[in-house]
Amino acid sequence: MPESNGSKDRYGLPISTSSTAAADNLVEGVDLLLEQNFGPEQSFQQAVEADEGFALAFAGLVYVYMAGGKVAEARKAAQQAQSLAAGTTRREQQQIEALALWANGKGPESLAVIQQHIAEFPRDMLMVRVAQRLYIMGCSSVGAGVDNYPEALFALMKGVAPEYGDDWAFQGQYAFAHHENGLLDEALKLAERSLAQRPTNAVAAHSIAHVYFERGDASGGAGFLAKWLPGFDDRATYHVHLSWHLALFELAMGHYQRSLELYDSNIRPSVVAKSPLSLTDSASLLWRLQMYGGAAPAEVMGELCAQAAPAAEKPGPAFRDSHAALAFAVAGDDQSLGSMMDGLRAAAGNGDKLAVEVMLPLVQGISAFVHEDYGEAVRLMEPLFGQDARYDQLCRVGGSHAQREVFEDTLMEAYLRAGQFDKSEGLLNNRLKRRESPRDMFWLARAQEAEGDRGAAESSIRQARDGWRDADSSSQETAALTGLAERVS
Repeated sequence: MPESNGSKDRYGLPISTSSTAAADNLVEGVDLLLEQNFGPEQSFQQAVEADEGFALAFAGLVYVYMAGGKVAEARKAAQQAQSLAAGTTRREQQQIEALALWANGKGPESLAVIQQHIAEFPRDMLMVRVAQRLYIMGCSSVGAGVDNYPEALFALMKGVAPEYGDDWAFQGQYAFAHHENGLLDEALKLAERSLAQRPTNAVAAHSIAHVYFERGDASGGAGFLAKWLPGFDDRATYHVHLSWHLALFELAMGHYQRSLELYDSNIRPSVVAKSPLSLTDSASLLWRLQMYGGAAPAEVMGELCAQAAPAAEKPGPAFRDSHAALAFAVAGDDQSLGSMMDGLRAAAGNGDKLAVEVMLPLVQGISAFVHEDYGEAVRLMEPLFGQDARYDQLCRVGGSHAQREVFEDTLMEAYLRAGQFDKSEGLLNNRLKRRESPRDMFWLARAQEAEGDRGAAESSIRQARDGWRDADSSSQETAALTGLAERVS
């Protein structure tokens, strides 16, 4: 039975180790994990070095490896944690059980254990963090299996919120649950309070970026991240994702060159091999660059497809696969895209509901779009979207609303290119009720001009130009806006 020296974690929960150094390293590692900073793996390894029988240190490594896409390493760490769990507290054993289930592709079962666990141990913040991770991984085997996860995540976190008070880690994570449910003012307050206590908390900075995104304030979002990111450790995997947010803000303002510079320095797989996010973020950004303005650089496509290659071999996590499809499509890799669709057809034939109802039509729609069959792209993708984009079928894929919006943008462009202008106007008007967007105003002007409403088109063009006052003058998108203005004047 592991000895204990009475150590507790930052939330007052007992830790089964006789080593003060091991306990201190565990606490440090969990805090770094909770703020998405660099170093939790090193801290957990140091905890193991101080106490080679420390089960919770191996449990911490399970999370780190799963978050980094290193499934084999996660399963090995889970086995080590389980082999050392005898004699630890029931809380620690349940934590290890939940993490082991997740590592072994049993996301819904892991969530069920966590829900029971936090009912008894609501201040086990690592388990709250794992629950959020499961929710945002959607309905894949490594996800929670919950169709409309934002509501479920919010309910879980609201239930334990009284236990945490002003804890910086909880506030940052609770902010995410708020903005994914459209509660932007509350999300910003929580994130700002968290960041004031822990200035390096990337989870809080991330939620602030999301609030700027949802409000359509690209200039404010870019200003915030440009000031905050230089003080954040660029070895952290989350540096990739926050750089992606900054690149999106720049692209929203029409700054193609700045967006590409951020991609080259902070996001692209060959530069940032440290993170699986470099696939999803790279594919999403490059697809947008190409779709908006034909600006995706050809020289980066090989490395992008190499990182996406596992999705062509067999279906995996839906969030990864949906972005792998964008990668293959923007690179013109029809062979890999075809192999991916074959794998999804096989999964659908074996009764995989997510493949049948979401993934296969989504990937087929992306393929139709890139082959300029825009009517077919609309037919395939349109059923995936509800009236409120936050609670549509694509929630089952996982990710945030900001991450899923790339697919909504693809449907929007397909509407316009297929000549289905009434549908594009309906979707755009719903979006513009939520926030301003120069690009949406440009798209709206395209639809209005095509339908012969020159007066409305002129008004939309003025608003788009006002939002893109300092956009790159050499971009295809700027040229298209200028050409549209000349036609309606």
